[in-house]
Amino acid sequence: MKAIRTPGGFSVRTDPRAVAVVLVLTAVTLGAGIVLIGSGDFPIAPGDVVATLLGNGTAAQELIVQDLRLPRALVGLLVGASLALSGAIFQTISRNPLGSPDVIGFGQGATVGALTVIVIFHGNPLAVAGGAIVGGLVTGVAVYLLAWKRGVHGYRLVLIGIGVAAILTAVNHYLVTKASLIDATRATLWMTGSLDGRDWAQFWPLLAVFVLLVPLVFVYGRPLRLLEMGDDAAFALGAPVERTRVVLMGSGVLLMAVATAAAGPIAFVALSAPQLARRLTRSPGPNLAAAAVMGAALLLLADWTASTAFGDRQLPVGVVTGVLGGCYLLWLLVTERKAGRI
Repeated sequence: MKAIRTPGGFSVRTDPRAVAVVLVLTAVTLGAGIVLIGSGDFPIAPGDVVATLLGNGTAAQELIVQDLRLPRALVGLLVGASLALSGAIFQTISRNPLGSPDVIGFGQGATVGALTVIVIFHGNPLAVAGGAIVGGLVTGVAVYLLAWKRGVHGYRLVLIGIGVAAILTAVNHYLVTKASLIDATRATLWMTGSLDGRDWAQFWPLLAVFVLLVPLVFVYGRPLRLLEMGDDAAFALGAPVERTRVVLMGSGVLLMAVATAAAGPIAFVALSAPQLARRLTRSPGPNLAAAAVMGAALLLLADWTASTAFGDRQLPVGVVTGVLGGCYLLWLLVTERKAGRI
């Protein structure tokens, strides 16, 4: 860990390895985005993609890149980063690698909200997105209140969240079984999680929320790091424990909800990205920047795999993240069991 001091006396502590990891992951994310934009029925070479993004492409390339593929890639980047940041927040607050928002019920709550709009109100895509956000926020408040007992402690949060997730999963299945054939098909497709057809209409609201919340999350990065040592230690070191927890849990739930509203419930990115980032940086704490870039890279690579690895049959990105994330979850459970933590 190195401290960088400015002439005004302000100092910032940096970890050279963590900085290097963030830079490498950023390069991987940009490369994956360029390759993803160039993939499809009308393939475009990476060099031509870059030229088109700089305004030097043909009319056909401008149409395909700027109007069709670039917004999809940007939505994927922001969704991956939002899910990973939300995962890093909740895993740190719960002090448990299983304390991911898609494990402890917030993703399922957003799905209930979206399915309610689809099945009961037959709403348009904008209303479905709004339902997902409301469902996620209501679930976040409910889990927080149920887990409260002289504070919110890690294992209580995880256990209550898993119970709430099970209940909400049953509600989701009930809604699908009561839907008409058209609404059930629409609901099932949405529940898979996909970036297909995403355009600027999904990107701009997602960007607005991301720009608003990410600085707030990073401002509370130091108190979040202290919370990882426990409430008593954090309080003794001067951290506003409950305010930090409420602000960051609210931010994490909202990041999860808007990501789900934009692309559907994409599984396991929030669970795996923070842990992979921590293993690469070998640094304690939430590793917020590394987790965000890791999440963006994972989702773009998964979307490219879903689009190209199975020939003409394109899969929703949620299928790929579900398979890879399930394997990661099994490995994590075996590792935690061997370490005697579960």
